[in-house]
This record gives sequence, C-alpha cells and structure tokens, in this order.
Amino acid sequence: MVTIKNVENKDITLGRRRRKKLKAVKGPRMAACNKEQTFIAIKPDGVQRGLVGDIVKRFEQKGFRLVAMKMQQASIPLLQEHYIDLKDRPFYNGLVEYMHSGPVVAMVWEGLNVVKTGRVMLGETNPADSKPGTIRGDYAIQVGRNIIHGSDSVESAKKEVALWFKPEELVDYDNCAYKWVYEN
Repeated sequence: MVTIKNVENKDITLGRRRRKKLKAVKGPRMAACNKEQTFIAIKPDGVQRGLVGDIVKRFEQKGFRLVAMKMQQASIPLLQEHYIDLKDRPFYNGLVEYMHSGPVVAMVWEGLNVVKTGRVMLGETNPADSKPGTIRGDYAIQVGRNIIHGSDSVESAKKEVALWFKPEELVDYDNCAYKWVYEN
C-alpha cells in the first residue's frame, strides 16, 4: 500500500496493482520555459491618474503571473542607474527629474514571452504611434507622459529586476489559473 496526494491535495491509498498503472500526480507548476520575467513600472503620470488597477488587470487577464510589486518614490541615484543607457540623450535629466516627481509602481511579471508580449501590450514609446488597445494607445498622448516603462529585452529585464527588487521580494507561488493559460 502507498499513500499519495491527488490534485486536490487529498490522500489516496493505492494497492500494488494501481501503483504500476499510476503516473506521478502533480499540481499545476510553471514550466521553466514559462518563467521569463520582465520589469514593468507605472510612471508618476499613470499613478496620479489612477491607472494602476487597469494596467495590472491587463497583465493578469493576459495570463501573466505577478511575482513582485511595490509603490515607491524612486531615488535620483536609482533612476540614474535605471536610465544609464540614455545618459547622453538631451532628455535624460528631465526624465530622471520627472520619474522622481511622484510615486511609481514597480512590478515583476512572469510568463511565456512576457518581455516581448509586454512591450506589445504597452504600445510604442510615442503614444501617437501606439495602436488603440495598447496601454499607451488608450491612455497616453505625449512621449513625456507615456504612463509606463517595460523592459525591452530579457537581458534588460534581468538587470532592471535586480536593480529594483531584492531576491527575497520575488514571490514564487503556484497560480491556480496556470493550467487554464498554458497547454503544458
């Protein structure tokens, strides 16, 4: 006799015959290929306009898993490091000042192709070039107030997640909707 857990986490006792036929019963765990992460930050204009809930809802409804989120007044050094690749651009100082002007909501989302799909969901950097249905296409008008930041590559996402979050702030949990989003 052997006792195992079924999908509902209840004990089941099996005799020898059933053991041979039975394959491992596992709950819905994310496959390694579905654990890509991206960094998304709702900028001060998005926070001030009350768009946080709508933006989170879009990522959740798409099927991505939220693994970290915090609201904070980002420090100037943090923002300078975050935007270091834009340091030589004429708008750099204004961008850092603007991002420091109010609270931001920093998040880490996880899922299959989340970086690429997240960028599509955001829309173009210039809201005028963004399609309706995208976050910027629906909520923004000017580049300087384009609501949201999203990692542009898997490498950038790793750097940004590490810059904004400590490893212990990332929460790993079983999402009960996983089996309804992914085939395997």
